[in-house]
Amino acid sequence: MGFVPPGAYDRAITVFSPDGRIFQVEYAFEPVRKGTTAIGLACAGGAILAVEERPFSILQDMTVAQKLFQIDEHVGAAVAGLMGDARILVDQARIYAQANRLMYDEPIDIEILGKRVGDIAQLYTQHAGVRPFGASII
Repeated sequence: MGFVPPGAYDRAITVFSPDGRIFQVEYAFEPVRKGTTAIGLACAGGAILAVEERPFSILQDMTVAQKLFQIDEHVGAAVAGLMGDARILVDQARIYAQANRLMYDEPIDIEILGKRVGDIAQLYTQHAGVRPFGASII
């Protein structure tokens, strides 16, 4: 095997390091790991979502730092990590839920919605010119 310059494995999104790691995916997970806690509890009548409100700065207005979102009438989401990335995933989930309601005149199935959002997140780990999302959504 030829010479590989240092740092060559952490620039490309589709290149594995010799030990089988994809550094860009690991870098994207750091904001989730360092961010606030998001918890989801399933119960008989539905689910309970909770997020920790922890300001990153004393100057941060906590009324703007929304981490709980309503996707559809029957679906909510709690997010952690980079809020800009989380909003993209939430917006895509809302689009899928609305499209399903318009097309079939019924609410979207949770499993289908989860798969669609997961597919978007997966695509961003495979294509050049984009980076993996630094957010997690429940």
